[in-house]
Amino acid sequence: MPLLAHTAAIEQIYEQHHSWLYGWLKGKLNDACDAADVAHDTFVRILAARNAADIREPRDYLATIARGLVIDRYRRSAIETAYLQALATRPEACAISEEDRVLIIETLMAVDKALACLGARTQRIFMLSQIEGLTYQQIAVQLQVSLTTVKKHMIRALTECALIMAQH
Repeated sequence: MPLLAHTAAIEQIYEQHHSWLYGWLKGKLNDACDAADVAHDTFVRILAARNAADIREPRDYLATIARGLVIDRYRRSAIETAYLQALATRPEACAISEEDRVLIIETLMAVDKALACLGARTQRIFMLSQIEGLTYQQIAVQLQVSLTTVKKHMIRALTECALIMAQH
């Protein structure tokens, strides 16, 4: 799609639907700043997609993108909270810079994204190994599967995590 047509379509969608999207998000999020951020991010996504002239139902399209962004925000918040809780339980005082904290949260988000693409058994095996600290043999016994099965699922999980991390 020519850039000029894409830009013109974005302008039209923005002018006609931005205030509706902002109001809709404000009602969902109960926070004007978060609503403004998600509305902005929604239009950034449309800009990057370069398909604005093909959008036939702008409100449905905007709402779909915004819902995904809101889910991403909640997921990130949950991961960040879990990380901070885990950090607080550590016996030694641990001073982490804001930059390092952001990098750690982004890494955890990437791992979460990688694991979301895997099956429930692979996720469970990965968590038992990496979070609970169980050996592959202990996992095999607990889940009543073979050691080979545990290894196969760990290879899949670690490969997916490595692929996601290579993209960052």
